[in-house]
Amino acid sequence: MVTRVLIADDHPVFRAGMLTVLQDLDDVEVVAEAADGRDALARVAEHAPDVVLMDLRMPDLGGLEATARIRVEHPETAVIVLTMDSDDDSIFAALRTGARGYLLKEAEGNDIERAIGGVARGEAVFGAGIAERVLALFAGPRQAPVSPFPQLTPREHEVLEMIAQGLDNAQIARRLVLSDKTVRNRVSDILAKVHARSRAEMVALARDAGLGT
Repeated sequence: MVTRVLIADDHPVFRAGMLTVLQDLDDVEVVAEAADGRDALARVAEHAPDVVLMDLRMPDLGGLEATARIRVEHPETAVIVLTMDSDDDSIFAALRTGARGYLLKEAEGNDIERAIGGVARGEAVFGAGIAERVLALFAGPRQAPVSPFPQLTPREHEVLEMIAQGLDNAQIARRLVLSDKTVRNRVSDILAKVHARSRAEMVALARDAGLGT
């Protein structure tokens, strides 16, 4: 059975290299490429791939929000994050948004082939170092639930909650009795800390983590 794959990455050289790797595989067919998250959504709707190889950091619409939207709009398509980002925040943000796999761009071709086949069969697949961290999370002793986005200060978490509720900066400023400039600075800090490239992506991450409900 041939697995239909879409490559989503904003670097043409990387896409070309990945295309070369995948074209050598008998059981994989690359049906489309995309240069950003919005383009990826359009190509998924057009080609209905089985698997998307998704970079996280892309212009216009980032990989996290694109993954979340694919999960909702095209649940039959599985997403494997293929990125340079190996930090825990990125890994677990990707899992929260619905990624079925997480690999680093340094992965070998046979690892990518196994991941594509695995997620196409409904499995969750992670690179070696990534898998160890994910397993440690679930294999460890039971602990009290951890608040989402522990990297945020209490005030930043409060602002993110309001953003997830749909409030704009002016409304947040009035509620918290802060200046518009202070709120803008808080929002910028939150964007950086949750690794979101846009306010829309930040909202998607927050709502997927249970905020704003």
